[in-house]
Amino acid sequence: MFSFFKKKSPENTSKLDANQAASQALSLPTTRQTWVEKLNQGLRKTGASLSSVFTGTKLDPSLYEALEDALLIADTGVQATQQLLATLKLRVKDQQVNDPAAVKALLIDALTELLLPLQKPLQIGAQHPTVIMVTGVNGAGKTTSIGKLTHHLSDQGATVLLAAADTFRAAAREQLGVWADRNRVDIISQEGGDPAAVCFDAVSAGKARGRDVVLVDTAGRLPTQLHLMEELKKIKRVVQKADPTAPHEVLLVIDGNTGQNALAQVRAFDDALKLTGLIVTKLDGTAKGGVLAAIARERPVPVYFIGVGEQLDELETFNAREFAQALLF
Repeated sequence: MFSFFKKKSPENTSKLDANQAASQALSLPTTRQTWVEKLNQGLRKTGASLSSVFTGTKLDPSLYEALEDALLIADTGVQATQQLLATLKLRVKDQQVNDPAAVKALLIDALTELLLPLQKPLQIGAQHPTVIMVTGVNGAGKTTSIGKLTHHLSDQGATVLLAAADTFRAAAREQLGVWADRNRVDIISQEGGDPAAVCFDAVSAGKARGRDVVLVDTAGRLPTQLHLMEELKKIKRVVQKADPTAPHEVLLVIDGNTGQNALAQVRAFDDALKLTGLIVTKLDGTAKGGVLAAIARERPVPVYFIGVGEQLDELETFNAREFAQALLF
């Protein structure tokens, strides 16, 4: 669920309180169903590997061995795999289950419970503007995710200002500008400017123009590039000079295809920046969808959104049960 708390003003006659706003759903049921179908399709490679374990007619030790292999291949990780298997065996024993299909249903329940700590709504509007700093390695889909997130926020009535603070990569400013045009929002940028200075100007402009959200696009980098990680820390410090309470959200965009490497990125960026949320991209066609279970077990940073395509509407809020069911579809 996505929650947007609209700032009360003479122009805002609806005067929704926080509880009312938080109860509003992001999508209509039919829209959500379409999304679930896309998610099932996107995770088909991972799901096929896991579901094939349960095609037999009897429950024996070989099923657990095959399931362990399938979970590890799906990049669920050793710790999460061990936890899921232990929980599954205990429930199978307690409920005296003998049918592999019933075991599969129990695994979906166990996986849902493991993923639940990642299910948390992004709250917008408690601060004005809400400053969201977005980071990630090159190629993860960071700038595209910012474009999709801008579309999401705008659809909910939030006014958005973009900050093109990725001044290291050629054409990054132009790429973000395209998304700004598509979403019809303003963008703050400087050709060859200092990233931190761009962020300062953007937060200041967001305040002056009364924007609800300032989305900051930072330069993609590997966590092993220590000097670039220090640049991210500098951006965070400078943003705080423009607004002592900011950034209110620090999001990491990770590529769902990278498996355990994605978990390593979460650890590194969380240690450096204290992440508040994740956006998981490129889940369409991945065979490594189990990495979210590894993240939930080892570094449970909330997953605000997941993506399964390139279109503006192919970014949606994360739901633990939907994801667990799609993994075992």
